[in-house]
Amino acid sequence: MARPWTFHYWLGKLTPHEYYGSTLDIDPAELAARGVRGLILDLDNTLAPWKHGLPTPELAGWIESAQQAGIRCHIVSNHMGRRVRLFSRFLGIEGTASAAKPAGRAFRAAMRLMGTAPRETAVIGDQILTDILGGRRQGCHTILVVPACSRDLGWTRLVRRVERAIFRELQARGLVPAAPRRRDRR
Repeated sequence: MARPWTFHYWLGKLTPHEYYGSTLDIDPAELAARGVRGLILDLDNTLAPWKHGLPTPELAGWIESAQQAGIRCHIVSNHMGRRVRLFSRFLGIEGTASAAKPAGRAFRAAMRLMGTAPRETAVIGDQILTDILGGRRQGCHTILVVPACSRDLGWTRLVRRVERAIFRELQARGLVPAAPRRRDRR
């Protein structure tokens, strides 16, 4: 194993296990078949576009299919409380706001509430430096999705520049595919 201060160590912590076009492209039944019992879900630009009002019926259906597959879901967002509460209530799942990702506290709390261990928990998010890093640090399976829209908070736009450079490096090394996986949802 690489030492914590080496380039290879950090590259490993920033590499998602999977890469998809959107959350809706992920098949919950496939995750359940691989032993996933809990999903930690980012909100903004993962479940819905940034500042988008309500969850879509497609998203509600996807959450329902995850639950039918025996997977518990928990939103973990760096966003403030009101939006997280709205989505959590609408989707019928738990949520944690102001999570301070990639810090591990909110990830561990979500797993505790879902009753899952890291090896049976997947983290789905659109940011390498918050969702993927935070999930990998906890020992969870990580899934990167393409952001739902290009609009972001000012700070996030700066972070995305760094993430694009990291992503290009991951692709150049063959650690993530050139194109995200997509699923025919007809």
